[in-house]
This record gives sequence, structure tokens and C-alpha cells, in this order.
Amino acid sequence: MKKRKYLIISKLIIFLVVFSSYNYSRAQGFQFVDLSYPFPTKTLKLKNNLEIAYLDEGKGKQTLVFVHGLGSYLPAWQKNIQVLKQQFRCIALDLPGYGKSSKGDYAIGMKFFADALLEFIQQLKLKNVVLIGHSMGGQIAMTLAIQSPKTLKKMILVAPAGLEAFSEAEGTMLQNFTQPDMIANTPDERIKANLAINFVKMPADAEFMLNDRIKMKQAPDFQTYCQVVSKCVSAMLKEPVYQRLSSIKTKTLIIFGKKDALIPNKFLHPQLTTEQVAEYGKSQIAGSQLVMIEEAGHFVNFEQAEATNTAIIQFLHK
Repeated sequence: MKKRKYLIISKLIIFLVVFSSYNYSRAQGFQFVDLSYPFPTKTLKLKNNLEIAYLDEGKGKQTLVFVHGLGSYLPAWQKNIQVLKQQFRCIALDLPGYGKSSKGDYAIGMKFFADALLEFIQQLKLKNVVLIGHSMGGQIAMTLAIQSPKTLKKMILVAPAGLEAFSEAEGTMLQNFTQPDMIANTPDERIKANLAINFVKMPADAEFMLNDRIKMKQAPDFQTYCQVVSKCVSAMLKEPVYQRLSSIKTKTLIIFGKKDALIPNKFLHPQLTTEQVAEYGKSQIAGSQLVMIEEAGHFVNFEQAEATNTAIIQFLHK
């Protein structure tokens, strides 16, 4: 009996040592700042201890500011910046809580992000700003255009969130499926499937997004990142813009992939089509233009980068 007791205690000690070593190596291992980006990045400190990571490439009379979507980061724009920087100044940033930007218990919301974005633009003294937002970034861009219209010269919405209405019950359901622990415990295969649904056919050169997302799980502040993503879902639902679109006076281009599988929500709104949502946005934002791109899903700017870049360049030269 005494021998068995010592054996159990020994196994427990081994378990605690291994578990402690695992947590130690996790804390001492991968960090978000270790992510490999396609361009050199800088940092800018905002109020409330926010530190924004961003890239600044190219020159031109117009400054393009790129804002990524939910769960994403600035490298998602690399195919666009590689081309557009030849004619324009291109700045892409990681939103607070994402990528290489600071992590914390922020009061996440669309207005929170829009305010941070406004301060970012003001601190860098940017002129002739063209705000380009993808998905959630599009909703943030519209929020900024509504609350501070004189800040922007033009706006480009790429598969923007915010054009689709959700009932309170639908919103509750979406929030229940995006709790921090559920995000944190997503298996690798599910992560891959979640990324793939953004494309008609996932490009081989998009694999870095999958690899980075899996690596993020090793970061000591990964749980904080998961909380931010969860809060973002709630914020998009609680701070809608679809009823305020008519107040947008900024010259706007809307881009959608014709085969977007995420907008509209196919489960909750099977009767809606992507084109109907896109046309609604066009009809509400006075003077806006709409481009629907063939063989493209939600990540239209990456999957059909050439067509997206062409649409952007044509719009900016008008």
C-alpha cells in the first residue's frame, strides 16, 4: 500500500513538472510580435496605452489606409499593397488586440476602433485619406465615415460587414457560438475549414494565414486575443450601421466577391443573396459604386487580387 502511495505521488510530481514546464515554455516561446510580415513594420503609441503596429509603403498624392477584418491582421492586404504602393502611399495597421498591436482588456466596439483609427490618422498627419476596410474593417470604416466625415477623402468597402440586419435572437445565437473559450479551443482542422470558407478555392499562397493562426495558440496572450475576437462579434451586432448608411457622404466604392459564402449569413438568412446585400449598400450610400467580382469569395481582395486592385485603381483615378 505504501509503495502504491509513493508511486501515485511520484506520477503526480512528474505530471506537475511536465505541466509547469509546458506552461513555462509556452510563456517563453512564441509571441505575436514574432509573426513574419511581408513588409517592415513600425509602431505608434496612442492614448490609453494602445500601441499600433503598421506598415508604410510607397508614395503618392492619396494615402490608402487598410483595415483588416475579424480575426485577421495586416498581412492579409499584402497582394494589394504590393501593387498599389507603386501609385499610392499605402498604410496597413493591426487593430488593437490583433497581430503585433498591443493586447489588453479594451472596451472593444466599432466606435472604439473608429476612434483609435481617427487618432492614428491624426497622429501621422495623413492627408487625402482613402480608408479601405475588409469585412469587419468595412463596418469600422463606415462608423468612422459617419462620425467624422471630413477625415476621409474616399472610402472603399471590401466585402463589408454591417450591411445585413440581424434580429436580437439571431444576434444572441451568433454570440453564443463565438465565446472566447470556444475560439481558443478550436481544433486545427476546424481552423483550416473556417479559413477555407472565405474562398471559392483556398489559394496555396494563403497557407501562411492558417499557419500563423495555429502558431498564435502558443502565445501567452492568446486568450486575450480570443476575448477580443469574441467582443468584436458582439460589437458588430450591437453597433450596426445599416440604418445609418444614408448619412454617409464620403465617395464610396463597394467590392464583393460574387460567391461570398459569409455575407449574407447563409444559415440565418438563406433567402438573401450576396448581390442583394451589396445592392442595398449601394442604394443607401449616395453616389456609391459597386463592383461584383467573379470567382471570388469573402476574401475577394486576396483570392482575386488583380481584379480588386484594378477596381481600386480605376476608382481612385476618377
